[in-house]
Amino acid sequence: MAKTELRPLVKMRLTAGTGYTYVTRKNRRNTPDRLVLRKFDPMVRKHVECREGR
Repeated sequence: MAKTELRPLVKMRLTAGTGYTYVTRKNRRNTPDRLVLRKFDPMVRKHVECREGR
């Protein structure tokens, strides 16, 4: 398995509805489900939930 297949780039969309996204890598073996993190949204100026979109 190549390095890019094991840790693919994923787009994290913020749930505040501003359209702001983060780009990160995730390990498919350790986290096969979709990621859910809390990230800062500069449009709303607070931390909101951030979900993985494909």
